[in-house]
Amino acid sequence: MTTNKLSHKLEGLSEKIFLDRYAWKDADPNHAKAGDVVLVLTKDDPKFPTKEVGEIIERQGQMVKVKTRSGDMIQTEVEKLTLNIERTPEEMWDRLAKAMASVESTPEEQQKWESKFRAVLDDWKLVPGGRIAAGAGASDELTLFNCYVIPSPEDSRGGIMKTLTEMTEIMARGGGVGINLSSLRPRRAVVKGVNGSSSGSVSWGGLFSYTTGLIEQGGSRRGALMLMMNDWHPDIMDFITVKQTMGQVTNANLSVCVSNAFMEAVKQDGDWQLVFPDTSDPDYDTEWNGDLQQWKEAGHPVIHYRTVKAREIWHTIIESAWKSAEPGVVFMEYYNQMSNSWYFNPIICTNPCGEQGLPGWGVCNLSAINLSKFYDEASHDVAWRDLAETTRISARFLDNVIDATPYHFEENKKNQQRERRVGLGTMGLAELMIKLRIRYGSPESLEFLDKLYGFIAREAYLASADIAAEKGAFPAFEVEPYLQSGFMKKMVETYPEVGEAIRKQGIRNVTLITQAPTGSTGTMVGTSTGIEPYFAFKYFRQSRLGYDEQFVPIAQEWLNEHPGEELPDYYVTAMDLSAENHIRVQAAIQQWVDSSISKTANCPADFTVEDTAQLYELAFDLGCKGVTIYRDGSRDVQVLSTTKKEEAKSEASSETKGAKEETTATMASTLPSGSAVTEPEGKTFVNSSSSAKVLDKQYKSRPQVLRGATYKINTPFGMAYITINDLDGIPAEIFLNVGKAGSDVFAMAEALGRVCSLFLRYGDHGHKVELLIKHLKGIGGSGAIGFGVNRVESIADAVAKALESHVQSTAEVHEADSIEVNDPFAIGSSKEGDVGLQEKKNGGEERSTFGESRDLCPSCGSASLINMEGCKTCSNCGYSKCS
Repeated sequence: MTTNKLSHKLEGLSEKIFLDRYAWKDADPNHAKAGDVVLVLTKDDPKFPTKEVGEIIERQGQMVKVKTRSGDMIQTEVEKLTLNIERTPEEMWDRLAKAMASVESTPEEQQKWESKFRAVLDDWKLVPGGRIAAGAGASDELTLFNCYVIPSPEDSRGGIMKTLTEMTEIMARGGGVGINLSSLRPRRAVVKGVNGSSSGSVSWGGLFSYTTGLIEQGGSRRGALMLMMNDWHPDIMDFITVKQTMGQVTNANLSVCVSNAFMEAVKQDGDWQLVFPDTSDPDYDTEWNGDLQQWKEAGHPVIHYRTVKAREIWHTIIESAWKSAEPGVVFMEYYNQMSNSWYFNPIICTNPCGEQGLPGWGVCNLSAINLSKFYDEASHDVAWRDLAETTRISARFLDNVIDATPYHFEENKKNQQRERRVGLGTMGLAELMIKLRIRYGSPESLEFLDKLYGFIAREAYLASADIAAEKGAFPAFEVEPYLQSGFMKKMVETYPEVGEAIRKQGIRNVTLITQAPTGSTGTMVGTSTGIEPYFAFKYFRQSRLGYDEQFVPIAQEWLNEHPGEELPDYYVTAMDLSAENHIRVQAAIQQWVDSSISKTANCPADFTVEDTAQLYELAFDLGCKGVTIYRDGSRDVQVLSTTKKEEAKSEASSETKGAKEETTATMASTLPSGSAVTEPEGKTFVNSSSSAKVLDKQYKSRPQVLRGATYKINTPFGMAYITINDLDGIPAEIFLNVGKAGSDVFAMAEALGRVCSLFLRYGDHGHKVELLIKHLKGIGGSGAIGFGVNRVESIADAVAKALESHVQSTAEVHEADSIEVNDPFAIGSSKEGDVGLQEKKNGGEERSTFGESRDLCPSCGSASLINMEGCKTCSNCGYSKCS
């Protein structure tokens, strides 16, 4: 393989990602001088900042003048610049090749492998994982591992704080963390040492989530956390539904670890026991580690908490996933049956994106082959020989990472050097399949994927066996148990030469293949991410670098060559596929992946709960190790969208939830790759009966796009988010969210919004808005919030006030920075986007807040939590946060 010496110029978002995340940084921005290419912070927002690439034109003291790529001139402080030592991919490739070759045994071997590594890095054929790209050869402090799983917390205050410290230290160095909470005793369990009861495992998950949010705000790379719980834990229902209560867990992805027995109980409509070890057992503090089977096999007792129908738990999982894409499901027992480390190191959790199941102190060691570079135009086929060579060299590249990285925890070092786990994946699959004219998700594609990923796995395993012959097998290797894993049985049956090589030479790495999302690296390279189809061929991407419009080159080139024609059917996007096709693609690839896959099944907005259940069960039956869906419109925040930001914000979503659920990933994004979709169209509130057809003649149909604003107003029943959209400049649609999902308050608020929308869009009466305000304003109930003009009597009164403010100050509302149109949860309560400040701009009295409302009770859902004897107590049902 020869090295391509052509310069690889990056443009647009690709250049921004490279300079921001992966290029070697100059730690002192004071070194900045005229002529330097820099990233300049143009919008200093903790959640959605904006950075631009530019060249320093002039510097005077601590002030610099920067000319951006778009031609704008920006004057700013030196401290707002990101200064890089590397400015081109070639410089990064040279650094990485040298760093990874440095661990070879002799200067001759180092020179040989530096050349080979440089050849596969060139032209983005191998794209290293983000931590490797950023840290290798650039810092002796930065870990080269993306993610970690740490052991389940010891069930004590000291043990929980120890886990918190470990998590914090890892995240501070750029690593994501997975934690299984099943080792922690359930809510209300006795704690003898303090003569009290436990707050439960889910509450401690909230602590881990909160800390992750703090690290996210303070670091250059946001913290990423996966929390998991096993299906036998007494707190499992609380865990599944925790994100339906505002503020408890907002900075973590959630997944339930499901056993084969549980899935059988679901199919048979059987009972399911929720149990936990007897904490009074004298060996509890020293022997209990979260592994229930191990605990039982050692003869220790368990306490039966209650028996429920397995389908009750399963339905709760499905319904929650349908609502908000969480929790995901990991078929953990099956995962361990397939795992090559089954006989010495069980998998207990996954990393935050779910593609890497790991034991305690396990790590993700990731890179991806860019499949788009392996199309042979002459034969209209995969360039199989080049792909084989790149796979083999890439396996050694990742094996060398294990010896090149600094270790900040001795436990990580011992575990990784014992098993030498690596995860070689792919990106550019969708682009390659378009070049081959194979429609993603078709029966033809499933055959192709079986061949392609079987080939990659074969080459990686043969390479690892060759390295073992040279350097030795991983220390925990035992040939017979290793070959008895579920994965190796399939591998040896299909490729006997792999089994022969392992028996003869051993194997260097316990696992070799992982399919990660590659959201940032794939976007930087300019190809499809992970194993996903393209999200869309034109889309907008929100990241910490700003808001960017993206075009897919392979689609744009075809359209340029075929003006006036539509793209062929093998140009397929994520939302063109059925959810079932997404799962079948995942299953086809999973059989050749010894770890796991980050893959999301995108579903349309009208996908039902029953559809979701069938999809999850199909994933289990097809041999997937886990499953995550994303239903169109089920979340209020997304990384990718097919409409411009201003347009996307103005489309109303009747599925908007009453709490902002922020999760951290890969995902790319807060979700795995490909899981963000467009906003749904508004609902039609008129049915198809004969009387409704008469009404339809005077009923204004809803266009695809409406623009409006969202108002945040405190009411006696909690915070209300009132979205008002305009049709022809007049309010025509109201969406109202207040209260806990499933509560009576939530239902009545939704009903009020629907009835108001129906009234506003029916007939041609010119004073409908004024009439609605007149009849809603001043309606009172059992309580009120605020005083004077700030007083809000009821939810109906809040709607009237929002309408009144909307009519009076529409123009000012659209200009306010903190009013996020149709994104109520992005509005800060102290910012100028609050309703009251719009009136202040018009000369009215300030109404930035309407006073403090009573909190919602997490038990009964009513707005009745009050401070009593130093604790939040519900005056309605008696719930207490301190009990």
